[in-house]
Amino acid sequence: MEHVMEDGHEVPGSMGLGTSINFQPTGGGKAAITGDFVMIGTEVNPVIRALRENGIAIAALHSHMIGETPRLYFMHFWANDDAQRLAHGLRAALDLMNLKRVTQ
Repeated sequence: MEHVMEDGHEVPGSMGLGTSINFQPTGGGKAAITGDFVMIGTEVNPVIRALRENGIAIAALHSHMIGETPRLYFMHFWANDDAQRLAHGLRAALDLMNLKRVTQ
């Protein structure tokens, strides 16, 4: 997990820096998924590949801030397919990111 700074101040994760993933069952073992990944530049292309290899479309890739360090990219995704395939694709993408792991 990166410490994000803008204009000399740390930007807390609660300011929209979290990855969000949403599943909605659509019947027959399928699910519609949508959400967004927040990542640094070196994570963008590997995550795109992992998502596309699992039938997940990239809806948008852009930035929400102007002068943050490190530079963050917001990648919005969408798919409606086999729920297990989509879950596998999302897990593959998450495994390529520098995330803070929470254990219980």
